[in-house]
Amino acid sequence: MDSSVESLLDAYLFETNSLLMDLDGLLINAEKSESLSQDDVNEIFRSMHTIKGSSAMLEFTSITEIAHHIEDLFFYIRENGIDSLDEKHKKDLFNLMFKSTDKLREEVQKVENNEPLDDNIEPFVSEINSLLKEISGKGDSSSQASAGGGASADASSGSASGAASAAAGAASGVSLSLPETDMPYLIHVYFTEGCGMEHLRAFMLVNSLQEMDMKPFFYPADIETNPETASYIIENGFYLGFPTEKDLELAAKTVDQSQNISSYEMIQNPSFKAEDSNADLLVSAPETGASPTAGKREEKKEASPKTQSAPASGGSKASGAAHHAVKQDLISVNLSKLDALMNLVGEIVITESMVTSSPDLKGLKLDNFMKSARQLRKLNSDLQDISMSLRMVSVSGVFQKMNRIVRDMKQHLNKDVRLTIIGENTEVDKTIVDNISDPIMHIVRNSMDHGIEKTAEERIAAGKDPQGELILSATHTGSEVIISISDDGRGMDPQAILAKAARQGILTKPEEEYTQKEILSLLMMPGFSTAPEVTEYSGRGVGLDVVKKNVEAIGGSVTITSELGKGSTTTLKIPLTMAIVDGMEVSIGGNMYTIPLANIKQSFKASESDIILDPAGHEIIRCMDDFYPVIRAGEMYNIPGACNTIDDGILIWIESTDHSYCLLVDSLIGEHQIVVKPLPSYLQQFHIKDYGIAGCTILGDGNISIILDMNNIYSASHGYY
Repeated sequence: MDSSVESLLDAYLFETNSLLMDLDGLLINAEKSESLSQDDVNEIFRSMHTIKGSSAMLEFTSITEIAHHIEDLFFYIRENGIDSLDEKHKKDLFNLMFKSTDKLREEVQKVENNEPLDDNIEPFVSEINSLLKEISGKGDSSSQASAGGGASADASSGSASGAASAAAGAASGVSLSLPETDMPYLIHVYFTEGCGMEHLRAFMLVNSLQEMDMKPFFYPADIETNPETASYIIENGFYLGFPTEKDLELAAKTVDQSQNISSYEMIQNPSFKAEDSNADLLVSAPETGASPTAGKREEKKEASPKTQSAPASGGSKASGAAHHAVKQDLISVNLSKLDALMNLVGEIVITESMVTSSPDLKGLKLDNFMKSARQLRKLNSDLQDISMSLRMVSVSGVFQKMNRIVRDMKQHLNKDVRLTIIGENTEVDKTIVDNISDPIMHIVRNSMDHGIEKTAEERIAAGKDPQGELILSATHTGSEVIISISDDGRGMDPQAILAKAARQGILTKPEEEYTQKEILSLLMMPGFSTAPEVTEYSGRGVGLDVVKKNVEAIGGSVTITSELGKGSTTTLKIPLTMAIVDGMEVSIGGNMYTIPLANIKQSFKASESDIILDPAGHEIIRCMDDFYPVIRAGEMYNIPGACNTIDDGILIWIESTDHSYCLLVDSLIGEHQIVVKPLPSYLQQFHIKDYGIAGCTILGDGNISIILDMNNIYSASHGYY
């Protein structure tokens, strides 16, 4: 695929997906308020107009057609007002729009996967036209299509008859120096030589003006559907017409800021007749009898030296007043480039560590070198922060998707539930955001299906608000983001869960020894489900175990809390990023291991006499007026030569997820920035992550250090695996 086309496709996918996501949010909020405001109607119209135009440019026919007919529908609503619809038609409109966004998203997904688009969308289009016919109360809905503001090029132009005659003239081979139109003001645009797809660039320019609620005349009129108009535009330029000077000035600013514009001219239409014309600000256009090539740039400038025109790109444009290019504040960057940047920054961090800790420097007094090394470390740290910030995106996109899930399930299950979103602007790494969407969606579905009571009467009998509530929140806590999904439903019965687990034979110890927390953790065992029957949304035994696996794959954890009759909360703790973290190097049996610094609360010396045994025979130690389990790393991993006595080693107070404990290691080596490297895939068959090994990092001397997973170390030491 040509790089320019591929770039255009990437931009199309990004823009269209963004518009559909925003559209979902708009529709959800509008449905809650039970009405569409005029701004909402205009926004939907503009979104569909944009999707139609960009899809037509890339020849995605099915998407173009669907957006085209929705645009027609909202043109009618925009012209007649949303209040012209009765309650039934409003409800039908919302259902149709949600169905339409789903269909558009499905087709866009096919584009992303390089799959053929649906070639039979007539039933879907008929459904849209049928609703338009109903609400308009007029004959065939196809007649409404011709009235749509963006339904056709002619409808968008200032004079349909003028555009038609101009198109006819072009078709018959008769070239006109100026197109026939009743618009008093014209802009004559030339695109940069060799930019390609001039007709589509012209269409996008028209599209931009229409999004500003303008209705410009344009010629050629069939740029959207006729690729051959590109040749005409190359030779003769592209014309835009406007009814007022205000529109002309606004349009000139848009043209001036557009890409690939070589030059443009603002001219008065000599065929326009008005008793009181204020067009003196503009100079006369060339004679209407000029030769067919009068629109070429070089000849135009010679024949009409007074014409206000913008010079070729590279200089400052001017038309009457100085035009200055406006810098864009935002750009979109391919994620693969950000991945490459992060890898490069990681290698720089490793190399810097190798240089500053080189054994060749030992014993040397190098004050200037160490000063430069400290400055280099600061710059590397700043570079790391900036490169990581480029990948940070808010979780709002994921959270807003849940609005749609709740909305659809409310209708399907006939439950009255409101979704409350807190902290949607919390930012995490783009890769992590992509990986948490499915787990959150599954938990939300579980809460809707199982958590919230089936009827309002059942909730009232329990002393609750008839309307259920689902709370989705995100908060920052240092190096982690905590996402919680809470419902005020019926909660979970620990004894029922335990009994079901016993029947399935998945218990590893006597039932009476299980704490409530351990019982709720059983819900995340593979194949375990408490649903009495299989539904469309849950009950197949495939769910929370996959949620747990997916969240742990990105270095996070999942915990469940519940109170019978009060509700349940599922908490996801996920890292901000997986690329570069601060770590503490420790020695165990002569080998070096890395503990993420975020998990370390304190390190201290102790003696064997400080150790006491709990009723279960486990070692615990008093720290900060509380007691914590003791895990001897050397014994747990059976590492030869490791320190196994409290007096000879050092204890590190660890806090990870909902576990706090003290880990015995030989010694602390020092704090370093570490670049997290994944373990080879063939090692995954041994489930080493379940035993507290998260990955590895390369040290400054070239050696490899194992990164410990502090949550799984606790679980493994207590025989959970």
